[in-house]
Amino acid sequence: MRLTVEQTNHTPTDIKLHQLSRIVEISFDNGETFKLPCEYLRVYTPSAEALGHAPGQEILQIGKEMVNISEIKPVGNYGIAPTFTDGHNSGIYSWDMLYKLGSEYQTLWANYLQELDNAGQPRNEPPHTQVLI
Repeated sequence: MRLTVEQTNHTPTDIKLHQLSRIVEISFDNGETFKLPCEYLRVYTPSAEALGHAPGQEILQIGKEMVNISEIKPVGNYGIAPTFTDGHNSGIYSWDMLYKLGSEYQTLWANYLQELDNAGQPRNEPPHTQVLI
C-alpha cells in the first residue's frame, strides 16, 4: 500500500509507545496529537519488503492484528525506525509520513480494510485491552 507523502514541515514534539494498548502517540509542533495503532503502522510500512521497488509491486500485509512495537529508534532528524514484534524492522517512517498517517487515519484505515475484503482476507479483531492513554 503505497502512500504519496507531501512535505508538511511538522516535526514531533513527543513520541510515546503504549505497549499494553499497542498504540503510538505522536504529538506534533502544530499542537496535533495522533494515537496510531501498531497494526496500522505495520500495514502501512514504508519498507521495500511491502512496497516492492515500483508501483504495482505492493504486497498486502495480512495477519498483523496482534503486532506490537518493541523498540523505536530515531533516524537522524527526520524519522523513526520501529522494531515490530513480528520481526519487521526495515521501515523508516519520516515525520511527514507519520503526520499523513495521523491526519488521514480514518480514510487510510478504511482503504486497508477494503483491500483486505477485496483480497478475501479476514481480519480478526484483537482482544480488547482496556487501557486509557
